[in-house]
Parts: sequence; C-alpha cells; structure tokens
Amino acid sequence: MDILERAHELEKEGHHVIHLEVGEPDFPTPQPIVQAAIDALQMGKTSYTHSMGLSELRLAIAGHYESKYQLKISPDQVLVCSGTSPAMLLAFQTMLEDDQEFIIANPYYSCYPNFIRGAGGKAVTVDITEDDGFDYNIDRVKKAITNKTRGILVNSPANPTGVVSTKEKLEAIAGLGLPYILSDEIYHGLTYSDKNPEHSILEFTDRAIVVNGFSKLYAMTGWRLGYLIAPPDIIRAIQRLQQNYFISANNFVQWAGITALTGLSDELTVMRETYNKRRQYMISRLRELGFTIKVEPEGAFYVFANARAFTDDSKSFAFRLLEEEHIGVTPGIDFGSGGEGYIRFSYANSLSNIEEALNRLEGFLKKIRR
Repeated sequence: MDILERAHELEKEGHHVIHLEVGEPDFPTPQPIVQAAIDALQMGKTSYTHSMGLSELRLAIAGHYESKYQLKISPDQVLVCSGTSPAMLLAFQTMLEDDQEFIIANPYYSCYPNFIRGAGGKAVTVDITEDDGFDYNIDRVKKAITNKTRGILVNSPANPTGVVSTKEKLEAIAGLGLPYILSDEIYHGLTYSDKNPEHSILEFTDRAIVVNGFSKLYAMTGWRLGYLIAPPDIIRAIQRLQQNYFISANNFVQWAGITALTGLSDELTVMRETYNKRRQYMISRLRELGFTIKVEPEGAFYVFANARAFTDDSKSFAFRLLEEEHIGVTPGIDFGSGGEGYIRFSYANSLSNIEEALNRLEGFLKKIRR
C-alpha cells in the first residue's frame, strides 16, 4: 500500500505510472452483473437480508461447488459476507483461542498473520521455496505441528506466487489430521494449465473452511462480496459473529452475485484468455531481462520473480523503480521473510502497459548495472 499511495502522489504530479503492484482486475465488472444490481436497486432491494445471506445466493454457491467440484454442500453451510476479508476474520475468531497456533506458508498473503493475531492466535510460518515448487513440504509442516496447532492455511492458486497446488499435495495436507484447514480459494477460476486443474480442499476433507468471493474472477473488487463454507458444527458460531459484526452483506450486491454465478460464461473466458496472454509474455520478458523464474505461475495474475541478480533489498528496489521509472511493483518482503529477494509483478493491466513497463524496467536495470 505504501507503493500504491506513493504512485498516486506521482500521478497527481503528472507522471504516467504503470501499475504492476495491484492485485485487482483491470477489466470493468461485466455488464450483466451491473444490470442485475441496478435492477435490484430499482426493485427496492436495499434492506437487511438474513445474516447468512440471501437463500437464493447461498443455493447458487452450493450449486457452483457441485457443478465444478462434484461436491454436495448444503446452503445452510454457506455464509455470505462483505468480502473474503470479513469471512477470514469470522473464521479465525471461531477456530482460535488465545495462544493457539495456525500454520501458514512463508511467503504468504500479507494479511494472513494479522487475521490470526486479531483472533488471539499465533501464526506459525513454514518456509516454501522455489525448490519446493513454492508449495508446502509436508515433512516440514509436520515438524511445525505442536499441541497448540489448530489448523493450516491453504491458498491455491496462491498470492504472491501464482502456484496451483496439486491434488496429491492437497490430499496430503488433508491427511495431516489437523482440527481445521482454512482454504483461501479466491483465485479459483483463474488458472491456465489443463495439466494441473484447481481443486477445492472440500474434495479431500469435511474439516475445512473455504473462503471465496467475487472480487478476482468476476472483476468485482469494490463490490465487497464474499462467502465462506464451513462444517455444520461451527457454522452457527460463525453466523453469530456475523450478526454482531456486520449484520449482513449488501442486499442488492448479493442479487448481482447470483447473476455472476449463473449468468456469465463468455465474459469469463475472454478475461481468462487475456490474462494468460499477458502471463506468457511477462514470464518470457522477465527472463530475458535476467530475472529467475524457476516456478511458472499457473493461476491468479502474478509473477513472483527472483530479483537477487539485482538486489537483496526488494523494498528499496521497488521504491527506486517507482521514483525513477514510474513503475509500481510489490517488493517480496511484503509477503514475509521468505519473499525477500523477489518482486511480485501483476499482469492485471493491459498488454500495452505491461510492454511499456518492462521496456522501462530494461533501461532501469542497465542503469543500475552500470
């Protein structure tokens, strides 16, 4: 966010900043979704809903997981939230008590440890490396388990690495026998390899909480609509927290969510194919410039590139790149100690902007080499 806020200051000064730091689709929300929200507003859908969410939306979410993953999920296990961040907050506050531990990968999405700390727990990190395929090493995970361990967090496709966990890896994690697994599935639908399709953790265990939403796949970041799927024995506790903290998600936005799940196909295909073209170009160009990418991202919209040929201080590198070349990137250190020496490049920007940014980056690298 420091990078983004400084980028906005430079833009106010008249500079053309190219944003490769933001994990946000550059596409507008598809028109059928927008129209569904307008229709709902005109029909007066502006009151509170049930704290669990509209029954129609929860049914659509359950139907989505059945059609995509062949999972039988009751709508009573689904709770709709104002984004996936509130869903994680509710989940961790339900699962954790003071000093209990939850395992996360390092590098990790920056907010995960904060949610865990906010629930009174302790985030225990397990290093993942390029040699591990940027995914959990199960033996290393086993060594991190103690009598205080409450669960493990899975993020596939992953932020910042773009890695998609294999079926075998998810089965191994489910086989650890921990009380809970929290699976962040927000980037589901944004995968680019038929050889390694995405899987939901619920295919392998019923002792899991899934968080998912509409921000990434449907280009609905500002709509703030997400959901969680939880085991029947804890969904009521999560609902009670929702009632106290948030009451319910926005009524008319939930109606738009139904259209997103049931009324789109061509729009999603176009977005996914466009992301893939940008992904392929960015990987190739970054390698030409001297970045190391041992593990190609297969999902989300990020390339996590090893920049140690140029720097051991990713934050200083990112700020200098912003100030001198007006390119916004995310320093790897933002994702934990395991991210130092890396730069996260987002390809959620137009191909022409990506090309221009990487041309500027080429000039910058020549300059710092001199």
